Amino acid sequence: MAKKIVAGNWKMNKNLQEGIELAKGLNEALAADKPNCGVVICTPFIHLAKVSEIINHDVIGLGAENCADKASGAYTGEVSAEMVKSTGAEYVILGHSERREYYNETPEILKEKVELALANGLKIIFCIGESLEQRKANEQNAVVKAELEGSVFHLSAEQFKNIVIAYEPIWAIGTGMTATADQAEEIHAYIRSIIAEKYGQAVADETSILYGGSCKASNAPELFAKPDIDGGLIGGASLKVADFKGIIDAWK
Repeated sequence: MAKKIVAGNWKMNKNLQEGIELAKGLNEALAADKPNCGVVICTPFIHLAKVSEIINHDVIGLGAENCADKASGAYTGEVSAEMVKSTGAEYVILGHSERREYYNETPEILKEKVELALANGLKIIFCIGESLEQRKANEQNAVVKAELEGSVFHLSAEQFKNIVIAYEPIWAIGTGMTATADQAEEIHAYIRSIIAEKYGQAVADETSILYGGSCKASNAPELFAKPDIDGGLIGGASLKVADFKGIIDAWK
């Protein structure tokens, strides 16, 4: 069985002090009411080391939102996978549509990042998903397959066990539009089927496939009830304890 996970992606929000308060609040809320799933928060780089000291790592996993495609060296402003790991983080988000679009991250660049993250003992939340144009042209299956083939399907089955897939329809990120639970289930099932083709059914069944794209407490129960949806990668709703916990509680 795939692990159930609710992961928060803070994006470029919260200064350090605000981030510390949010982490404390979440830590307290989940200490009082234990979650029925894995919980991960992915914060801006500057928050990682401080937040790592605050959270109970048995209950909340910590992740970065990105890492560099080089191991170390004269790359001013970059943050390596080794640096991320040294903060106490266990996860890193790679391949988010915002990084692909605004920072021109290609499948080749992402492949480098994936390898460096794995070499440094990080688990990867790897994002895939189609644009509205691609969805209208019914190309969503081809798009997600190409994104997997371009950056993670070169891994061994053993390495692939450290990959969590996040399906994020680009047309539903921050737009308030959400794929229906049936639309999401259909593509999640397809993603699981191509993982099974590549690595076998056992690996596919153990791979967590998260839905991202305007997931909130109100629609999480319907989404999470689907057999191939193993949780969510949550943007805006991860920035308030009550909102995020509402989604986590959908697993109860």
